[in-house]
Amino acid sequence: MKRVFSGVKPTGHLTLGNYLGALRQWAEVDQHRADSLFCVVDLHALTVEHDPARVRRLSRQAATLLLAAGLDPRLCTVFVQSHVDEHARLSYLLECVATDGEMRRMIQYKEKAARERERGGSVRLSLLTYPVLMAADILAYATDEVPVGDDQAQHVELARDLAMRFNQRYGHTFVVPKATLPAVAARVMNLQEPGSKMGKSDDFGPGIVYLLDEPDVVRKKVMRAVTDSGREVVYDRAGRPGVANLLEILAACTGGDPEALSAAYTSYGDLKKDTADAVVEVLRPLRARHQELCADPGYVERVLRDGAEKARAMARPVVDDAYRAIGLLPPLKESGAKSGAESGPESGAGSGEEGALNAAR
Repeated sequence: MKRVFSGVKPTGHLTLGNYLGALRQWAEVDQHRADSLFCVVDLHALTVEHDPARVRRLSRQAATLLLAAGLDPRLCTVFVQSHVDEHARLSYLLECVATDGEMRRMIQYKEKAARERERGGSVRLSLLTYPVLMAADILAYATDEVPVGDDQAQHVELARDLAMRFNQRYGHTFVVPKATLPAVAARVMNLQEPGSKMGKSDDFGPGIVYLLDEPDVVRKKVMRAVTDSGREVVYDRAGRPGVANLLEILAACTGGDPEALSAAYTSYGDLKKDTADAVVEVLRPLRARHQELCADPGYVERVLRDGAEKARAMARPVVDDAYRAIGLLPPLKESGAKSGAESGPESGAGSGEEGALNAAR
Protein backbone atom coordinates (compact mmCIF):
# COMPACT_ATOMS: atom_id res chain seq x y z
CA MET A 1 0.00 0.00 0.00
CA LYS A 2 1.02 3.58 -0.58
CA ARG A 3 1.81 5.60 2.52
CA VAL A 4 -0.01 8.88 3.08
CA PHE A 5 0.89 11.57 5.61
CA SER A 6 -0.80 14.86 6.41
CA GLY A 7 -1.32 17.08 9.41
CA VAL A 8 -3.23 19.96 10.90
CA LYS A 9 -1.72 22.86 12.86
CA PRO A 10 -3.37 23.81 16.19
CA THR A 11 -3.18 27.58 15.74
CA GLY A 12 -6.93 28.12 15.82
CA HIS A 13 -10.28 26.36 15.76
CA LEU A 14 -10.72 24.09 12.73
CA THR A 15 -12.95 25.45 9.98
CA LEU A 16 -15.23 24.36 7.18
CA GLY A 17 -12.26 24.91 4.89
CA ASN A 18 -10.20 22.41 6.87
CA TYR A 19 -13.01 19.88 6.64
CA LEU A 20 -13.93 20.23 2.96
CA GLY A 21 -10.34 20.72 1.85
CA ALA A 22 -8.70 17.98 3.90
CA LEU A 23 -10.38 16.12 6.78
CA ARG A 24 -13.27 14.65 4.79
CA GLN A 25 -10.91 13.39 2.10
CA TRP A 26 -8.73 11.79 4.77
CA ALA A 27 -11.69 10.02 6.38
CA GLU A 28 -13.67 8.98 3.30
CA VAL A 29 -10.83 8.12 0.94
CA ASP A 30 -7.25 8.17 2.17
CA GLN A 31 -7.47 5.99 5.29
CA HIS A 32 -9.16 3.26 3.22
CA ARG A 33 -6.79 3.24 0.26
CA ALA A 34 -3.39 3.69 1.93
CA ASP A 35 -1.28 3.20 5.02
CA SER A 36 -2.18 6.63 6.40
CA LEU A 37 -0.80 8.83 9.17
CA PHE A 38 -2.57 11.98 10.34
CA CYS A 39 -0.85 14.28 12.77
CA VAL A 40 -1.57 17.31 14.96
CA VAL A 41 1.58 19.28 14.10
CA ASP A 42 1.86 21.20 17.36
CA LEU A 43 5.54 22.12 16.91
CA HIS A 44 4.49 24.28 13.96
CA ALA A 45 2.24 26.30 16.28
CA LEU A 46 5.32 27.66 18.07
CA THR A 47 6.60 29.68 15.10
CA VAL A 48 4.62 32.76 16.18
CA GLU A 49 3.66 34.36 19.49
CA HIS A 50 1.36 31.95 21.32
CA ASP A 51 -0.24 31.08 24.64
CA PRO A 52 1.11 27.68 25.81
CA ALA A 53 -2.15 26.68 27.47
CA ARG A 54 -4.09 27.56 24.33
CA VAL A 55 -1.79 25.48 22.13
CA ARG A 56 -2.35 22.47 24.39
CA ARG A 57 -6.10 23.04 24.39
CA LEU A 58 -6.30 23.44 20.61
CA SER A 59 -4.07 20.39 20.08
CA ARG A 60 -6.47 18.21 22.04
CA GLN A 61 -9.46 19.77 20.27
CA ALA A 62 -7.87 19.17 16.85
CA ALA A 63 -7.15 15.53 17.69
CA THR A 64 -10.73 15.06 18.86
CA LEU A 65 -12.09 16.64 15.69
CA LEU A 66 -9.92 14.41 13.50
CA LEU A 67 -11.61 11.42 15.11
CA ALA A 68 -15.03 13.08 14.96
CA ALA A 69 -14.53 13.66 11.23
CA GLY A 70 -14.28 9.90 10.77
CA LEU A 71 -10.63 8.94 11.14
CA ASP A 72 -10.56 5.39 12.52
CA PRO A 73 -7.48 4.36 14.54
CA ARG A 74 -8.08 0.79 13.35
CA LEU A 75 -7.45 2.00 9.78
CA CYS A 76 -4.95 4.83 10.22
CA THR A 77 -2.47 6.32 12.68
CA VAL A 78 -3.51 9.48 14.56
CA PHE A 79 -0.92 11.16 16.78
CA VAL A 80 0.65 14.41 17.97
CA GLN A 81 3.88 15.56 16.31
CA SER A 82 5.78 16.47 19.48
CA HIS A 83 5.17 12.97 20.88
CA VAL A 84 7.53 11.52 18.25
CA ASP A 85 11.12 12.79 18.61
CA GLU A 86 12.08 11.76 15.08
CA HIS A 87 10.43 14.85 13.62
CA ALA A 88 12.85 17.19 15.39
CA ARG A 89 15.80 14.81 14.88
CA LEU A 90 15.33 14.76 11.12
CA SER A 91 14.53 18.45 10.82
CA TYR A 92 18.07 19.51 11.72
CA LEU A 93 19.59 17.13 9.19
CA LEU A 94 17.39 18.60 6.47
CA GLU A 95 18.36 22.12 7.52
CA CYS A 96 21.90 21.03 6.65
CA VAL A 97 20.67 20.23 3.14
CA ALA A 98 18.29 23.18 2.57
CA THR A 99 19.46 26.66 1.58
CA ASP A 100 18.64 30.09 2.95
CA GLY A 101 17.34 31.17 -0.46
CA GLU A 102 14.85 28.30 -0.59
CA MET A 103 13.42 29.26 2.77
CA ARG A 104 13.03 32.94 1.94
CA ARG A 105 11.21 32.12 -1.31
CA MET A 106 8.42 30.32 0.54
CA ILE A 107 5.21 32.25 -0.10
CA GLN A 108 3.76 31.65 3.35
CA TYR A 109 6.96 32.90 5.00
CA LYS A 110 6.80 36.11 3.00
CA GLU A 111 3.15 36.68 3.90
CA LYS A 112 3.42 35.81 7.59
CA ALA A 113 6.69 37.69 8.07
CA ALA A 114 5.15 40.79 6.48
CA ARG A 115 2.16 40.60 8.84
CA GLU A 116 4.43 40.23 11.87
CA ARG A 117 6.46 43.26 10.84
CA GLU A 118 3.30 45.30 10.24
CA ARG A 119 2.24 44.56 13.82
CA GLY A 120 5.64 45.67 15.03
CA GLY A 121 6.66 42.18 16.11
CA SER A 122 9.85 40.31 15.45
CA VAL A 123 9.99 37.32 13.10
CA ARG A 124 11.08 34.10 14.76
CA LEU A 125 13.75 32.01 13.09
CA SER A 126 11.42 29.03 13.32
CA LEU A 127 8.98 30.80 10.98
CA LEU A 128 11.70 30.81 8.34
CA THR A 129 12.74 27.19 8.86
CA TYR A 130 9.39 25.52 9.57
CA PRO A 131 9.02 24.28 5.95
CA VAL A 132 12.06 22.11 6.69
CA LEU A 133 10.31 20.68 9.75
CA MET A 134 7.30 20.03 7.53
CA ALA A 135 9.58 18.19 5.10
CA ALA A 136 10.87 16.13 8.03
CA ASP A 137 7.28 15.31 9.03
CA ILE A 138 6.73 13.89 5.56
CA LEU A 139 10.06 12.21 4.84
CA ALA A 140 10.39 10.47 8.22
CA TYR A 141 7.61 8.06 7.25
CA ALA A 142 8.70 7.15 3.72
CA THR A 143 5.58 8.98 2.55
CA ASP A 144 4.35 8.49 -1.01
CA GLU A 145 1.53 11.04 -1.04
CA VAL A 146 0.67 14.18 0.93
CA PRO A 147 -2.98 15.28 0.61
CA VAL A 148 -2.91 19.07 1.08
CA GLY A 149 -4.69 22.23 0.06
CA ASP A 150 -3.16 24.13 -2.82
CA ASP A 151 -1.65 26.70 -0.43
CA GLN A 152 0.62 23.98 0.97
CA ALA A 153 1.72 22.48 -2.35
CA GLN A 154 4.90 24.59 -2.38
CA HIS A 155 6.00 23.01 0.90
CA VAL A 156 5.55 19.52 -0.50
CA GLU A 157 7.69 20.56 -3.47
CA LEU A 158 10.39 21.58 -1.00
CA ALA A 159 10.17 18.16 0.65
CA ARG A 160 10.63 16.56 -2.77
CA ASP A 161 13.65 18.75 -3.52
CA LEU A 162 15.29 18.01 -0.17
CA ALA A 163 14.67 14.28 -0.51
CA MET A 164 16.22 14.16 -3.97
CA ARG A 165 19.17 16.31 -2.93
CA PHE A 166 19.85 14.19 0.15
CA ASN A 167 19.58 10.98 -1.87
CA GLN A 168 21.98 12.30 -4.50
CA ARG A 169 24.59 13.47 -2.01
CA TYR A 170 24.47 10.74 0.61
CA GLY A 171 22.85 7.71 -1.01
CA HIS A 172 19.24 6.69 -1.41
CA THR A 173 17.52 7.27 1.93
CA PHE A 174 14.13 8.92 1.37
CA VAL A 175 11.05 8.20 -0.69
CA VAL A 176 10.27 11.24 -2.86
CA PRO A 177 6.66 12.24 -2.06
CA LYS A 178 4.06 14.00 -4.16
CA ALA A 179 1.17 16.31 -3.27
CA THR A 180 -2.42 15.26 -3.98
CA LEU A 181 -5.17 17.88 -4.14
CA PRO A 182 -8.94 17.33 -3.70
CA ALA A 183 -10.95 17.91 -6.87
CA VAL A 184 -13.41 20.42 -5.39
CA ALA A 185 -13.02 23.02 -2.62
CA ALA A 186 -9.29 22.59 -2.39
CA ARG A 187 -9.25 26.09 -0.97
CA VAL A 188 -12.43 27.39 0.68
CA MET A 189 -12.39 31.16 0.85
CA ASN A 190 -13.48 33.58 3.58
CA LEU A 191 -17.19 34.40 3.25
CA GLN A 192 -16.54 38.11 3.89
CA GLU A 193 -13.26 38.32 1.98
CA PRO A 194 -13.48 35.83 -0.91
CA GLY A 195 -9.98 36.74 -2.00
CA SER A 196 -8.57 35.27 1.23
CA LYS A 197 -8.48 31.70 2.50
CA MET A 198 -10.88 30.65 5.25
CA GLY A 199 -8.08 30.39 7.80
CA LYS A 200 -8.41 29.08 11.33
CA SER A 201 -6.07 31.64 12.92
CA ASP A 202 -8.78 34.34 12.96
CA ASP A 203 -10.83 33.40 16.00
CA PHE A 204 -13.74 35.79 15.55
CA GLY A 205 -14.05 36.25 11.81
CA PRO A 206 -17.66 36.57 10.60
CA GLY A 207 -16.56 35.07 7.29
CA ILE A 208 -15.24 31.87 8.86
CA VAL A 209 -17.42 28.84 9.60
CA TYR A 210 -15.93 26.82 12.44
CA LEU A 211 -16.65 23.12 12.75
CA LEU A 212 -18.11 23.58 16.22
CA ASP A 213 -20.32 26.57 15.33
CA GLU A 214 -23.97 26.10 16.26
CA PRO A 215 -26.29 25.58 13.24
CA ASP A 216 -27.90 29.02 13.68
CA VAL A 217 -24.46 30.64 13.68
CA VAL A 218 -23.52 28.76 10.51
CA ARG A 219 -26.69 29.90 8.73
CA LYS A 220 -26.17 33.51 9.79
CA LYS A 221 -22.58 33.56 8.50
CA VAL A 222 -23.49 32.01 5.14
CA MET A 223 -26.54 34.25 4.63
CA ARG A 224 -24.34 37.30 5.25
CA ALA A 225 -21.66 36.15 2.80
CA VAL A 226 -20.32 38.77 0.42
CA THR A 227 -21.48 38.27 -3.16
CA ASP A 228 -20.69 40.36 -6.22
CA SER A 229 -22.14 43.18 -8.31
CA GLY A 230 -24.91 42.14 -10.65
CA ARG A 231 -27.77 39.72 -10.10
CA GLU A 232 -26.93 36.75 -12.30
CA VAL A 233 -25.62 33.63 -10.57
CA VAL A 234 -22.55 32.69 -12.63
CA TYR A 235 -19.59 30.52 -11.73
CA ASP A 236 -16.60 32.76 -12.43
CA ARG A 237 -13.76 32.43 -9.92
CA ALA A 238 -11.88 35.48 -11.22
CA GLY A 239 -14.79 37.81 -11.99
CA ARG A 240 -17.33 36.72 -9.36
CA PRO A 241 -15.24 35.35 -6.44
CA GLY A 242 -18.00 35.65 -3.82
CA VAL A 243 -20.59 33.70 -5.77
CA ALA A 244 -17.97 31.22 -6.98
CA ASN A 245 -17.00 30.52 -3.37
CA LEU A 246 -20.61 29.78 -2.41
CA LEU A 247 -21.05 27.51 -5.42
CA GLU A 248 -17.85 25.62 -4.61
CA ILE A 249 -18.91 25.14 -0.99
CA LEU A 250 -22.35 23.92 -2.08
CA ALA A 251 -20.78 21.59 -4.64
CA ALA A 252 -18.37 20.17 -2.07
CA CYS A 253 -21.22 19.56 0.40
CA THR A 254 -23.60 17.96 -2.10
CA GLY A 255 -21.25 16.26 -4.55
CA GLY A 256 -22.28 18.53 -7.42
CA ASP A 257 -20.39 20.63 -9.93
CA PRO A 258 -20.11 24.39 -9.28
CA GLU A 259 -20.75 25.44 -12.85
CA ALA A 260 -23.70 23.10 -13.27
CA LEU A 261 -25.19 24.25 -9.96
CA SER A 262 -25.04 27.89 -11.01
CA ALA A 263 -27.67 27.24 -13.70
CA ALA A 264 -30.21 26.23 -11.05
CA TYR A 265 -30.27 29.65 -9.35
CA THR A 266 -31.73 32.97 -10.33
CA SER A 267 -31.01 34.81 -7.07
CA TYR A 268 -28.22 35.07 -4.53
CA GLY A 269 -30.69 34.56 -1.68
CA ASP A 270 -31.72 31.07 -2.80
CA LEU A 271 -28.08 30.11 -3.36
CA LYS A 272 -27.14 31.27 0.13
CA LYS A 273 -30.05 29.44 1.75
CA ASP A 274 -29.25 26.15 0.04
CA THR A 275 -25.55 26.53 0.81
CA ALA A 276 -26.27 27.23 4.49
CA ASP A 277 -28.56 24.18 4.73
CA ALA A 278 -25.96 22.00 3.04
CA VAL A 279 -23.18 23.13 5.37
CA VAL A 280 -25.31 22.52 8.48
CA GLU A 281 -26.16 18.99 7.32
CA VAL A 282 -22.53 18.15 6.47
CA LEU A 283 -21.36 19.26 9.91
CA ARG A 284 -24.22 17.69 11.89
CA PRO A 285 -22.70 14.16 12.33
CA LEU A 286 -19.26 15.60 13.06
CA ARG A 287 -20.63 17.78 15.86
CA ALA A 288 -22.54 14.85 17.35
CA ARG A 289 -19.49 12.59 17.31
CA HIS A 290 -17.38 15.37 18.83
CA GLN A 291 -19.76 15.57 21.80
CA GLU A 292 -19.46 11.80 22.32
CA LEU A 293 -15.67 11.94 22.25
CA CYS A 294 -15.52 14.86 24.69
CA ALA A 295 -17.50 12.73 27.13
CA ASP A 296 -14.78 10.05 26.92
CA PRO A 297 -11.41 11.87 27.02
CA GLY A 298 -9.60 8.68 28.01
CA TYR A 299 -10.38 7.21 24.61
CA VAL A 300 -8.77 10.14 22.79
CA GLU A 301 -5.69 9.87 25.01
CA ARG A 302 -5.35 6.15 24.27
CA VAL A 303 -5.64 6.79 20.54
CA LEU A 304 -2.89 9.43 20.68
CA ARG A 305 -0.61 7.30 22.84
CA ASP A 306 -0.98 4.22 20.63
CA GLY A 307 -0.66 6.37 17.52
CA ALA A 308 2.62 7.88 18.72
CA GLU A 309 4.03 4.42 19.39
CA LYS A 310 3.11 3.23 15.90
CA ALA A 311 4.46 6.41 14.29
CA ARG A 312 7.72 6.18 16.23
CA ALA A 313 8.25 2.60 15.12
CA MET A 314 7.82 3.66 11.48
CA ALA A 315 9.94 6.81 11.63
CA ARG A 316 12.91 5.69 13.71
CA PRO A 317 14.51 3.34 11.13
CA VAL A 318 14.21 5.99 8.41
CA VAL A 319 15.74 8.72 10.56
CA ASP A 320 18.48 6.41 11.85
CA ASP A 321 19.37 5.60 8.24
CA ALA A 322 19.56 9.33 7.47
CA TYR A 323 21.90 9.91 10.42
CA ARG A 324 24.23 7.19 9.19
CA ALA A 325 24.06 8.33 5.58
CA ILE A 326 24.99 11.93 6.36
CA GLY A 327 28.06 10.84 8.33
CA LEU A 328 27.07 10.77 12.00
CA LEU A 329 28.54 8.13 14.27
CA PRO A 330 25.98 5.59 15.49
CA PRO A 331 25.31 5.58 19.25
CA LEU A 332 27.73 3.37 21.20
CA LYS A 333 26.58 0.45 23.30
CA GLU A 334 26.44 0.84 27.05
CA SER A 335 29.83 -0.07 28.54
CA GLY A 336 28.23 -2.61 30.88
CA ALA A 337 26.32 -4.42 28.13
CA LYS A 338 27.68 -7.81 27.12
CA SER A 339 27.28 -9.33 23.71
CA GLY A 340 28.31 -12.84 22.75
CA ALA A 341 31.67 -11.63 21.47
CA GLU A 342 32.36 -9.57 24.61
CA SER A 343 31.68 -12.41 27.08
CA GLY A 344 34.80 -14.41 26.11
CA PRO A 345 38.12 -14.17 28.04
CA GLU A 346 39.79 -12.17 25.28
CA SER A 347 37.01 -9.71 24.56
CA GLY A 348 38.90 -6.70 25.99
CA ALA A 349 37.44 -3.28 25.22
CA GLY A 350 36.04 -4.30 21.85
CA SER A 351 37.51 -4.28 18.40
CA GLY A 352 37.99 -1.79 15.60
CA GLU A 353 36.86 1.81 15.78
CA GLU A 354 34.20 1.17 18.47
CA GLY A 355 36.70 -0.65 20.65
CA ALA A 356 39.14 2.22 20.47
CA LEU A 357 36.42 4.67 21.44
CA ASN A 358 35.32 2.52 24.36
CA ALA A 359 38.90 2.25 25.54
CA ALA A 360 39.32 5.99 25.36
CA ARG A 361 36.27 6.40 27.58
